[in-house]
Parts: sequence; structure tokens; C-alpha cells
Amino acid sequence: MKNYYIQLFSPHGLIRFKNAEVGRDKDTGGQVKYVLELLEALANHPNIRKVDLFTRRITDKRVSDTYSQPIEIVNEKARIIRVDCGGQLYKEKEQLWEHLDEFINNTIRFNEDEDDYPDILHGHYADGNYIACELSKIFALPFFATGHSLGRNKRNILLSQGWDEKNSTTGLICKGA
Repeated sequence: MKNYYIQLFSPHGLIRFKNAEVGRDKDTGGQVKYVLELLEALANHPNIRKVDLFTRRITDKRVSDTYSQPIEIVNEKARIIRVDCGGQLYKEKEQLWEHLDEFINNTIRFNEDEDDYPDILHGHYADGNYIACELSKIFALPFFATGHSLGRNKRNILLSQGWDEKNSTTGLICKGA
């Protein structure tokens, strides 16, 4: 039976395995927890030879310097790979869309430098799904897409908890603020 190499994509950048900052901001919610747990679970599967989680590399005094390390070793089969794109400073995920093709190009370069190519691609959220989809076309590989939150469902839950639709960043603002 084949042992697979899987690449996961969650490009917003504030992802680290040790002391993950889940809930630090709107880009570090449950999705971060999920992709880290998935990374670890896949690494423990006997049919996985390697799994890498690709995210954005950030060198910014406002965030920990761990986000500037190009590779974080999680265990003998799992790593977090931090790819350069869109400059060095932290940006919210919505500001990264125009830089995702740079992320794709640098991921291709990473694979070429390692001389190792994935068997399966798995995107997370819309930006990661775009990256996985484009790489699947280039490498003729299957990809999985996980949305993580359905905007309509999330909106309804937040509205039922007292949020109001008026914030240009998230589409919602807390009535009590």
C-alpha cells in the first residue's frame, strides 16, 4: 500500500504548533485548532509518510518571531512550512488575496527545492482552497476543500447572540460595544 505525502494550505500565517494562539484575532479561530489537530492526526496515520501544513511566513514585531521561522518541525512526519508572500508584515487574510499567486509560485519552488511532491492537496477556507485548486491543476493532483464556516450559518448564530450587521471587516458588529 502506498504511503502518501499530503500538503495542507491555510495561508493567513498566524499558525504555530507549540502554544497556538487560537482566538488571538479573527483569523485564528477554530480553523487553526482544526488544521493543527488534522496535521497531527494525519502524521499518526500509518499510510501517511509526510504531511506539511503551508502557511504564510511573517516577520513583524507585533507578532511572535516563531512565525518568521521557515520550517517548524512538529514531529518526524509533520511540519509547518511558512511561505513568503505579500511582504513580511502581518496582514489580515482579506488583504492577502492579491498575493496568493505568489504563495503558489513559492510553494512550487519549495517542492522543487525539496525534490518531493505531494500526492494529495487539502485547502482550508477560501484562500487555502484557491491555492490547493491551482496547485492541483499544475501538478494534476486531487485536492480536498474545507470551508470551515458557512457564512450564512455563522451569520445567523452571531445575530442570535446579539450581533448586528454593520461592521465592514466582518460584516457584523456587537450591539453591546
